[in-house]
Amino acid sequence: NVVEPGLIASINAAGALIIRYEPAVNKESSNNALSGTLDTEASKTETLEKAPDPVRLEIFNNLFQAIAEQMGFTLQNTSSSVNIKERLDFSCAIFDAQGELVANAPHIPVHLGSMGESVKALIHTQSTPFHLGDTFISNNPYNGGTHLPDITAISPVFADNQPADNQSTDESPLFFVASRGHHADIGGITPGSMPPNSTHLTQEGVLLDNFQLSASGTIRLQALRIHLSEGPYPARNPAQNIADLQAQIAANNKGIQELQRMVTQFGLRTVQAYMGHVQNNAEQAVRQAIAHLYEQRGDGPLTCRVPMDCGVSVDVTITLHPDRPTALSQIATIDFTGTSPQQNNNFNAPLAVCKAAVLYVFRTLVERPIPLNAGCLKPLNIVIPEGCLLNPHYPAAVVAGNVETSQAITDALYGALEVMAASQGTMNNFTFGNEKYQYYETICGGSGAGATFAGTDAVQTHMTNSRLTDPEVLELRFPVLLEAFAIRQNSGGQGKHCGGNGVTRQLRFREPMTANILAGRRHVVPFGIQGGQAGEPGHTQVKRANGLCETLAATDSVEMQANDVIVISTPGGGSYGKLD
Repeated sequence: NVVEPGLIASINAAGALIIRYEPAVNKESSNNALSGTLDTEASKTETLEKAPDPVRLEIFNNLFQAIAEQMGFTLQNTSSSVNIKERLDFSCAIFDAQGELVANAPHIPVHLGSMGESVKALIHTQSTPFHLGDTFISNNPYNGGTHLPDITAISPVFADNQPADNQSTDESPLFFVASRGHHADIGGITPGSMPPNSTHLTQEGVLLDNFQLSASGTIRLQALRIHLSEGPYPARNPAQNIADLQAQIAANNKGIQELQRMVTQFGLRTVQAYMGHVQNNAEQAVRQAIAHLYEQRGDGPLTCRVPMDCGVSVDVTITLHPDRPTALSQIATIDFTGTSPQQNNNFNAPLAVCKAAVLYVFRTLVERPIPLNAGCLKPLNIVIPEGCLLNPHYPAAVVAGNVETSQAITDALYGALEVMAASQGTMNNFTFGNEKYQYYETICGGSGAGATFAGTDAVQTHMTNSRLTDPEVLELRFPVLLEAFAIRQNSGGQGKHCGGNGVTRQLRFREPMTANILAGRRHVVPFGIQGGQAGEPGHTQVKRANGLCETLAATDSVEMQANDVIVISTPGGGSYGKLD
């Protein structure tokens, strides 16, 4: 055990090591000792900024991530909806003063890679000073959001009991914390706010664009209620929205408290410096991963086209050039030129979603346990043509772009790099409800195989990481019966390494409700690579109480009556390599 300057250690009668602070030690001299014990302020700052201690770097990596995890625990424990409390469809993260992602908990990848854009949008558009206790909420897909049900709560962090020369004013937050939760309903033309056939953003729910939810600690509940009831398609259950947003405020407050404790313990300068160091460390890790890819594949161009059931395609060309002379240069270009143009449906993916998918893929190429943060993007030059499927113009509908097109992006990136075959390539978004009930879930399937591993059965893949509601909770909270949930055998592609199998999920309705499926890979199969076979596509059927059977389209809406049954079969993953 290392006892650092400013701390006193002792062993108690039970043999436990007790470490406590020594108040007599000056914090600035303690920080000098921790950061390099150089005498001058200039030398000390240079040491903090340019020469991070590797042990402390690992400590801060884990400290930052632990704060985000504690935020997540708070959000789960204080939330109301099944979506957040049971399915864990939420994400929490901390950001530096510029809105750059520093660290996150292992939550939903499509949230985590895009939340930084929401924080930056708030910083750039806020015309009045931030204050302690402020919280802003946003779900604007054209301002860093993903789709309207995903609401982000953002709070500034200020110093707490800092020395006079480190005191922060209300105009200058030191950091930001944010939590994003998928709300069960935010309005729109169908219950659950995931309409299969929306063509305009207003059809998908109520827009919140940096709405101030709390001011100096006072929650503006009446203003929020009014806003949720406005527009042509208002929220169906504002009370639940408010309860979950209050839980998001609680999560942000937990993050604020923990960051302030960290500043009190280590000093503001040290914490700010290591926020930069963890991002620089992530950048270097991605650079090393790119150099390794270059050794395997050369400079490229590495290309892949992933068609989708709706008739569009995601096209990507990756060029690697790690031999560029300047360490600060971008050493990989990810170019989506050739991707289909913006569509008159809801498969348009907001720009932040595409960046989130790129961030996720290149983070997974790093084998070391580093936090996913903005540093991972620094070596990457991302080209996304304006007006294409991945960079649409307002007010294009985007609900499927977030959940479906994002999966096609990840498959395209992995396919171009030949890292792994296609996974199920869809989230199998299933919603049902009426004016009283609203429910949403994503359904797992098979993952793709790679050069050294087989795919996994019945797993959430890539841009989603939520779990399914426990059957007991589902049947308690909603008038449905879960009659079957099983692995769909032989749905994964066959090859040297086989793809993972999808699942079959069957629910019986106990009263009339509207059900919606928003999915993909019902016609286009999950591809294999290096000669491996494709996985099986999925399908959705409705078995009526009168014995009739209907097959639904990939995106479809259907009126369910009492004793009608819906059966959702999800795709398997593609395989890697030919069978011997």
